[in-house]
Amino acid sequence: MAFVNGLTCRECGEKYEIGPEHVCEYCFGPLEVEYDYDAIASVISRELIESRPQNLWRYRELLPVENEPTIGLYSGWTPLVKADHLARELGVDELYVKDDSCNHPTFSYKDRVVSVAISKAVELGFDTVACASTGNLANSVSAHAARAGLKCYIFIPDNLEQGKVIGSVIYDPVPVAIKGNYDDVNRLCAEIADKYRWAFVNINLRPFYTEGAKTYGFEVAEQLGWKLPRHIVVPTAGGTILPKVARAFEEFTRLGLVADEPWSIYSAQASGCAPVINALHAGSELIEPVKPNTIAKSIAIGNPADGYYVLKAVRGSHNGWGESVTDEEIVDGIKLLARTEGIFTEPAGGTTVAVTKKLIDTGRIPRDESIVISITGNGYKTIEAVTASVKEPHVIPARLGDFDELYATLV
Repeated sequence: MAFVNGLTCRECGEKYEIGPEHVCEYCFGPLEVEYDYDAIASVISRELIESRPQNLWRYRELLPVENEPTIGLYSGWTPLVKADHLARELGVDELYVKDDSCNHPTFSYKDRVVSVAISKAVELGFDTVACASTGNLANSVSAHAARAGLKCYIFIPDNLEQGKVIGSVIYDPVPVAIKGNYDDVNRLCAEIADKYRWAFVNINLRPFYTEGAKTYGFEVAEQLGWKLPRHIVVPTAGGTILPKVARAFEEFTRLGLVADEPWSIYSAQASGCAPVINALHAGSELIEPVKPNTIAKSIAIGNPADGYYVLKAVRGSHNGWGESVTDEEIVDGIKLLARTEGIFTEPAGGTTVAVTKKLIDTGRIPRDESIVISITGNGYKTIEAVTASVKEPHVIPARLGDFDELYATLV
């Protein structure tokens, strides 16, 4: 049964048929998928969802793919870790880490949005997929394209971490490094998408791509026992995931899958690239672009496409807010999560941990209510960020006496 009515402009409400379109031709607002919620409500239930395989397609009625999915069958359903050690460190009662650093197959939340986008690209008859990326998206598009048997082009800034470059080219796409930052890459890709009519997952397929991010929020609610967290902290780059987590909570509430209770969502950015936080703190709806300067390259987008909708989602939640943190605080956040919970996250995750700490310390988040920290990428891709701040191994000869001498200095 089809549950998608079409595409709708977020700004003026103009209706469009399903297709590779992302901008309203009347007001230039972004398009998003419109669902028939009455039809969905007639079939969906907790029991139906729980009966399905543990992947992101367990929520298929709320995703914009009509045919039986063949991509992303192992993506999603990542752990919601009860982070008791980190909770004690931060002085809070109930803390969870939603850990997409182990998402299949490329260890980031991007495997969710790409699974949906490439599934839709196949339905629409494309044979070539592409993306503009700060790294994680290029990894995921390359891997999923290989799985789907599609031609693939990835466009990245020329200063990406080596782990993310290799994590893309190993799948044999056509890699193109652009001299400049992500915003330069994205502008060029918009022109390429228009000329070559390829399926750019985060440009002309963006309405479908962004829907995949909802599954992160769906899983949090289901894994909490069909209950929304009181507080959730989410990193902000282009602005895709945070509004869609909010949308996921709203859809589950509308469909009666969770109770209608207050929840708060918070945006986390690096101080070296914080256009959304700057606008939030200024009480403005206008996001002024910035030039990124931070180690958190995966969220270093100076002109976020959906930044306005991040502000709208944050302000629309119950006392939502956001903060930015320095590169030093980001590294401390990476190390804190690793030391307390055994999870090695990239700088985006370090940002979220550090912002959560700041929000707790300043009283924005109470210490006695449930909190979810969103971890969206894996630290093994970005070891350059922490190389200078971790211990060097102790080097000794292979003799017990030498270890005894070393041990005596350690205890």
